[in-house]
Amino acid sequence: MSVLNDTVAQAVAQPDTAQPYAELGLKDDEYARIKEILGRRPTDAELTMYSVMWSEHCSYKSSKVHLRYFGETTTEEMNSKILAGIGENAGVVDVGDGNAVTFRVESHNHPSYVEPHQGAATGVGGIVRDIMAMGARPIAVMDQLRFGPADAPDTQRVLPGVVEGISHYGNSLGLPNIGGETVFDPTYAGNPLVNALCVGTLKVEDLKLAFASGKGNKVMLFGSRTGLDGIGGVSVLASDTFEDGAERKLPAVQVGDPFAEKVLIECCLDLYHAGVVVGIQDLGGAGLACATSELAASGDGGMTVNLDNVPLRAANMSAAEILASESQERMCAVVAPENVERFKEICAHWDVTCAEIGEVTEGDHLVITHGGEVVVDAPAATIADEAPVYERPYARPEWQNEVQAEAAVPAPSDLAATLRQMVASPALCSRAYITEQYDRYVLGNTVKAQNSDAGVLRIDEETGRGVAVSADASGRYTYLDPNTGARLALAEAYRNVAVTGARPVAVTNCLNFGSPENPDVMWQFREAVHGLADGAKELGIPVSGGNVSFYNQTGETPILPTPVVGVLGVIEDVHNAIGHDLGSVPEDEVLYVLGTTEAEFGGSIYQQVTTGELKGMPPRVDLANEERLADFFVGNTLLTAAHDVSEGGLAQALVEMALRSGRGLDLDLSSVHEDLHAALFSESASRAVVATTGDRADALERRAAEAGVPCIRIGGTAEGRTLRVNEALEVSLDELREAWESTLPELFGHAVGANSVVE
Repeated sequence: MSVLNDTVAQAVAQPDTAQPYAELGLKDDEYARIKEILGRRPTDAELTMYSVMWSEHCSYKSSKVHLRYFGETTTEEMNSKILAGIGENAGVVDVGDGNAVTFRVESHNHPSYVEPHQGAATGVGGIVRDIMAMGARPIAVMDQLRFGPADAPDTQRVLPGVVEGISHYGNSLGLPNIGGETVFDPTYAGNPLVNALCVGTLKVEDLKLAFASGKGNKVMLFGSRTGLDGIGGVSVLASDTFEDGAERKLPAVQVGDPFAEKVLIECCLDLYHAGVVVGIQDLGGAGLACATSELAASGDGGMTVNLDNVPLRAANMSAAEILASESQERMCAVVAPENVERFKEICAHWDVTCAEIGEVTEGDHLVITHGGEVVVDAPAATIADEAPVYERPYARPEWQNEVQAEAAVPAPSDLAATLRQMVASPALCSRAYITEQYDRYVLGNTVKAQNSDAGVLRIDEETGRGVAVSADASGRYTYLDPNTGARLALAEAYRNVAVTGARPVAVTNCLNFGSPENPDVMWQFREAVHGLADGAKELGIPVSGGNVSFYNQTGETPILPTPVVGVLGVIEDVHNAIGHDLGSVPEDEVLYVLGTTEAEFGGSIYQQVTTGELKGMPPRVDLANEERLADFFVGNTLLTAAHDVSEGGLAQALVEMALRSGRGLDLDLSSVHEDLHAALFSESASRAVVATTGDRADALERRAAEAGVPCIRIGGTAEGRTLRVNEALEVSLDELREAWESTLPELFGHAVGANSVVE
C-alpha cells in the first residue's frame, strides 16, 4: 500500500465521520464491508467509486447467481466461434474469412424517462462505444422501445423525445438504423424501456479487450473533456426505483455530442490500425471510476492515476465528481511508453483531446491522486469485481395461477371491422412515424431495414457476405409464463433472422425487470434466464453477452418482465436475402403458411385489442420446429417473399405483405385452422408465410417436406386491391392502409420533431 497522505490519514484518524453512503445507494452491510476491505473508512472519492461500481447496474449483484446458468448450459461446440463472450464489452463472433462481427444491446431506461432526448441519445452513444472498445467499426444500430399507453399524456412527452434522441445521435454518426420494436403497455408508464443495439465489424486479428497489462505502460484518456453532466447517472438511476417527480432528476442525465463521437470512432480505428493500443475501455456508466478499476482489475498489475491531468470542462471539480462523471464520448487506453507520442499524434490529427493520466504498476492497488494527495488507495479488484453477490429470495407468485387460467376469447361478429381494429391498434399499426426519422441506408451496405423481419447488412463487398440481426420480446407472454416468454422471444428473433435466408449464429440479451428485492420479480427473472439459456442450448447457438436492467417500476408497480433477445445470423450472399415484398416478379404468386396453427390466444394482441385482458397461457414453442424452419430458408432460392408470423397472427403478416406490394390477395384458410378467427389471429409459434411462382410451387412443397416443415397452400395474389379470405372476409387495401398508417401520426404528429423525416 502506498504511503498515507493527509486525505487517507484523515480517514484513518477520523473513523466515525458520518458519510452519505445510504444516499449513494449502499446498504449498511455493504458500507461495513468496504471499511473491512480498506481497514478504515473510505475517503469521499473511494466511497464514490465503491458506490457506483457496487450499484446494481455495474455489479450485477442480484443477478449473478442466476446468470451463471448461461455458462452452465453452454457447450464447447457452441462457443467455438465466440472470440469474446459474456463479461466483455460486447460479444464477438467469428463469421469466416477472417471477419468477425460484434453486437450488444444495452439499456438506458431511467435516463430516458428523466430527459427523453438526451437519455435516448446517450444510450445510442454508449452502445456504440461498447462496440468501438472491441476494436470494431460500428456499422448499424437498432432499438427496442417500450412506453405507456399511446394516448397517455406522459407518453406524448416521452416517445417523441426518445425518437428524436435516437435519430439525432444515430443520424449524426452516420449509422443506419436497421430495425427495432415499439410496444405500448400501461406498466411502462413512468418507466419506459429504451434498449439500444449496435453491430460492428472487425478483422479477427484486430480484436481488442479491456485490460491493463505491462508495468510502466501508460494510461491515456482521450475524447471529450470531463464535466459535471451525468454524475450519478446511469449507474445510480438504473439501480433505483422511480417515484413521482423522478422526471426532475435532470442533473443525473448525460449530454451527448454525436459529432464528437463520430470523430472518436475514426480516431480509435486509426489507433488500432497503428498498433499502439494494448487495452481499451469505453467510459460509460460510472465513468472514470469504472474504466480505471476495470482495466486495472483485469490486468496483471495495479495502476496509478493522477486526476489533475484529466481534461475538464468545469472548474473546481472534486475528485469524486471527476471519477463519477458520465460525460460522454470518452475512451481510456493502455499504451506502451514507446507508443505514447504516436498515440498523441493520431489524436491530434483528429483534433481529439488526449491526456496521459496514469501508469500500470506492480501490485494490485489502484492509487488515485488529486491536488497532490492520494484520494483512492484500494485493491482494484475489490472495486470492480467484488461487490456483494445476493441470493435474493424468489418464489412463484400467488397470483400466477389466476393469470394463467384459461380466458374466453370469443370469435368476432364482424371480421372486417375486427381486422381494421387490429391493424389500427397501437400494438400493430405502422411505425413509419418513428422509422422515417431514422436514416436507414447511410454507408450503402443496408440490404433490408424498414418493414423487414430482420435488418440485413453487407459486411464484405467482394464476397457479398452479410449479417442479419433481429431483437424481440413480449412482456405479455413473459408475464403469463416467464420461462416460455423468454423462449418465445428467442424463437421470434431466431425466426426473423432465418426468414431472410441467414443462418442464426449467436444471441445477446437485455433483461428488463422490476425490483430484485421483490420475490415475484426474482422468480420471473430466474425463470426467464433458464428459458433463454435452455433455449439457446437446444438451438445450439451461444449467448455471447447481455445486460440486466432491474428496478424498472414506478412505486410498487413493476413493468411487464421484458427479456429482449437479439439474434445475429450470417448470410453468405446478401444478393440472395429474402424480403417480404410481394410483386417482385411479374406473374401472380402462390402463398403458403409454414408451420402448425393452434387456437392460441393467451397474451395475444387479439386478446388485448378485443377484450383488454392479459390471461391464459402463451403459445407453446418447440425450438426444434424453429430449427427446421431455419433449415428450410437457408440457401432457399425458390421464394419470392417471406414473412414470419408473430404478433397479430397470420392476419397481420398478410396485411403487411399486401400493403407493401399493393397486390390483392385471394385466400382460403380452411386448412390452416377450422376456426377462421384462430386461423387469422392466433399467435402460434414457428410459422411463416412464403410466396413463390406457380412453376416453383411443387419444388417448394418438396423442400418443406424434406425439412419436416408443415406447408399449407392458402391461395395467392390477385387482381385488384382487395384482401379476400374464405368468402367470409373482404376488405379493400385502401381501407386497411388508412387504418394502419393513421394511428401514430394522429397521436404524435403534433410533437416537436414529428416532421424531421430522413429519406
